[in-house]
Amino acid sequence: MNIMKNTVLVAALAVSSLALSQKKNETSAAVEYKNKYLPALQKGDIEGAKKAIQSAKEFIDLAAAHPDTKASEKTLYYKGEIYMAMVNTAIMSGDSTFVSEPEAIMEEARASWKTAFDNGKKYDSDIDNSVYKLRVQFSNIAQAMYNQEQFEEASEIFEWQAKFTDVVGEVDSSAIYFAGVCADKADQQEKAADFYLQAAKTGYKGPVSYNLAAQSLRKAGKHDEAMEVITTAREQYPTNKDLLLELVNINIDKGDAAGAEQALQDAISTDPNNPVLYYTIGTIYIDLEQNEKAEEALKKALELKPDFLDAEYQLGAHLVTWAGDLRTKASKLDFGDVNYDIWNAQSDEIYQRAVEPLENYIEKQPKDKAVLQILFQLHRNLGNSEKALEYKKRYDAL
Repeated sequence: MNIMKNTVLVAALAVSSLALSQKKNETSAAVEYKNKYLPALQKGDIEGAKKAIQSAKEFIDLAAAHPDTKASEKTLYYKGEIYMAMVNTAIMSGDSTFVSEPEAIMEEARASWKTAFDNGKKYDSDIDNSVYKLRVQFSNIAQAMYNQEQFEEASEIFEWQAKFTDVVGEVDSSAIYFAGVCADKADQQEKAADFYLQAAKTGYKGPVSYNLAAQSLRKAGKHDEAMEVITTAREQYPTNKDLLLELVNINIDKGDAAGAEQALQDAISTDPNNPVLYYTIGTIYIDLEQNEKAEEALKKALELKPDFLDAEYQLGAHLVTWAGDLRTKASKLDFGDVNYDIWNAQSDEIYQRAVEPLENYIEKQPKDKAVLQILFQLHRNLGNSEKALEYKKRYDAL
């Protein structure tokens, strides 16, 4: 019986000793990191810092590999700290051989912190603080790379910023969005589209993110996927001009001019009495240089909503621009060309049509200097000297 008791006691002591040994690895890793690595770093002793952090990694790897400590919050927290310190030390020292696979090390750190944050509370504030510092660091690095036009690298850093933000249960929408912007500038269109879509689904920049995602897919030749994105976005933002214009551009890019026209007609058929939709389509036709259709759509918007200020202004401005372009074209013709008189006559007719919407607009916005100046020039071109002088005086008075 004594032999059996002694055997059990020895075994228990061995297990206890082994557990203590693993706890000691945890503590030793923390000591190497806090008491040796950080002081060496503060002194600018990079070689001393490298030696200390390597030692800390050896201890924390032993703790992370053992069943007794691998799920410990302390082990997980210090593994994240030490692994990120390894990467930072490699960067500061300029020693690319110090960490052979930095992204793998960073992912290990991120995963360790996330597990500790999700499953415990003791180190949550420490992890939150470390993640905040990293976000600032990543943001500064990414912006510097962007300014140096290292767009691919900047995209990757913004992506890491978003990944580490996720550790503490938050979403860094702006980092995701700018990862897309940088990927877009690096001509990584499918990657850019993915980031833009992630941002859009968080509500960041609303229709802008959806529109950019569709544009990137269109540039990548993924027309069907681009169409799906626009269709989804327009369910939330049915009258958004950029989304509707991108829908047209996708069809044009596919070589389907009829489809582009149909897209606009389909938009109208879903909401035929919506003045904002007609206004939006009018501005799209202006962008597409389809002058008659632009005028028609803007006039329809005003028919549905006579006091629609934006439509009054846009219709008047469009007609003035259109008439001016005809005058410019006529002035470039060879002497004696029959189109000279035709185009100038058309220009006068269009200038005349611009008067009504602009005068309706200025009645409601009497201090709009730009429109007063346009009306002065418009009446002068049409030979209405008295009216021209009236608007000139009003302009000067402001």
